[in-house]
Amino acid sequence: APLKVCPQGFSCCTVEMEEKLSQQSHTEIKAPVSRLSTNLQSTFKQRHDHFDKFFRELLKNAEVSLHSMFVRTYGVMYVQNAELFKNFFEALTRYYVSGSAAVNLDSMLSDFWADLLERMFRLVNVQYEFSDAYMECVSQHTDQLQPFGDVPRKLRIQLTRAFVAARTFVRGLTLMPEVVNKVSTVSASPSCVRAAMKMLYCPYCSGQVALKPCQNYCLNVMRGCLANQADLDTEWNNFLDAMLSLAERLEGPFNFESVMDPIDVKISEAIMNMQENSMQVSQKVFQGCGQPKPSAAFRSRRSVKDPGFTGRFRPYSPDARPTTAAGTSLDRLTNDVKKKLKHAKKFWSTLPETVCAGERIAPGDECWNGTAKSRYESVVIGNGLANQVSNPDVDVDITKPDIVIRSQIAVLKEMTSWLKAAHSGNDISIDNG
Repeated sequence: APLKVCPQGFSCCTVEMEEKLSQQSHTEIKAPVSRLSTNLQSTFKQRHDHFDKFFRELLKNAEVSLHSMFVRTYGVMYVQNAELFKNFFEALTRYYVSGSAAVNLDSMLSDFWADLLERMFRLVNVQYEFSDAYMECVSQHTDQLQPFGDVPRKLRIQLTRAFVAARTFVRGLTLMPEVVNKVSTVSASPSCVRAAMKMLYCPYCSGQVALKPCQNYCLNVMRGCLANQADLDTEWNNFLDAMLSLAERLEGPFNFESVMDPIDVKISEAIMNMQENSMQVSQKVFQGCGQPKPSAAFRSRRSVKDPGFTGRFRPYSPDARPTTAAGTSLDRLTNDVKKKLKHAKKFWSTLPETVCAGERIAPGDECWNGTAKSRYESVVIGNGLANQVSNPDVDVDITKPDIVIRSQIAVLKEMTSWLKAAHSGNDISIDNG
């Protein structure tokens, strides 16, 4: 029976052998692409894990640091109110993990300061009795009283920016291996397999076992086979640029480490502001909410010395700080990931060049051009689906873009818009925790 793919005439192959070699060539063109994809996936899975572990440890370290500092500084007063701070860190961790879908950062912070004010207000006015309605009135005056000075406002801005940047960046790192994985499952079309078979195994059939394909011939075959993948490149590169810009932010103004590390000192500074101004704050509250009732319990307890709230702020020595989380620093992590992100650029459009190199091809004219051992005369066509209309070696239906790849282009586009928003300190991925 005449051969279906290889040149007719003298041949060591049968139609059955062609069939077998066809399957073999399918495996053979998939192998290098799949190896490159797997490497890329594991690189960014690792980077994701490094960053995620680092951010979580920073949160944990900040909580431990605040606890030990506050026990020393405020003693029993802090211990009795420790759950307020524990809940604060739990909410921050939930926000880091699940975003605005789980925690509204603004209202969580407002509640934290309102709760802290209520507790401190009772402590500095231990001689009075306050009803829930009275405390409601106090918390309504929080913004206007500014009992904690400028700390809450500054901290809200810093936390929001740093957390949105960290979360979004980590999500970007999660997305990369997912996209690569989905795209690498796109199977080769029958015409691609046929062209690969002709390129890789037809020399065998004519007895020229050692003959390798010409480089430009290989490029045309692989560009035809990977036409859809190449169309990812534009959005992929936009996404990588947005990741690189956000990495700069992480190192600079939105640095998670420089916000979380001294958070204990900042909150303590706020408490100190309240202490310094407790008389004025109380007077303003009494004017706005009315004179409170004296506390019966307080009068009967006067004989026993009750010091009230005397925890004074003592300067905290920074030497006691753990220098790193997860044994590294944010600068080191971002420098490393920036190199990897730059390296991943144009991954899809350069796949044919990466595959058609080294041992897989023969340089010069002493190569297989699809019909004989001779120079390959056709022009090398461009990347991407639209260019394949003139591919001399692979029949590509340019009217049918691959659905998986189109959907991944959309996913990358959406993630890029989240990254750009995070670059300005905004979280727009509300519904996708």
